[in-house]
Amino acid sequence: MDTEYIPPGYYGTHDVARALGTSPGGVRNLVYRGRLKRAGGTERHPWYRAEDVAAVLAQRQARATA
Repeated sequence: MDTEYIPPGYYGTHDVARALGTSPGGVRNLVYRGRLKRAGGTERHPWYRAEDVAAVLAQRQARATA
């Protein structure tokens, strides 16, 4: 099994899905709707900035407690 290289400060799709409690398809949907932006990688293996993922998580938590 090849391990893809993801630089420090970035997450892969599966890591983002795990952090947000969703599926990789849910992550792609967030990108499609403009709520999360790809920060590098390839079309098949994008990276996402840790700060952007934390912002989406904070928005979800704020909505859940409101």
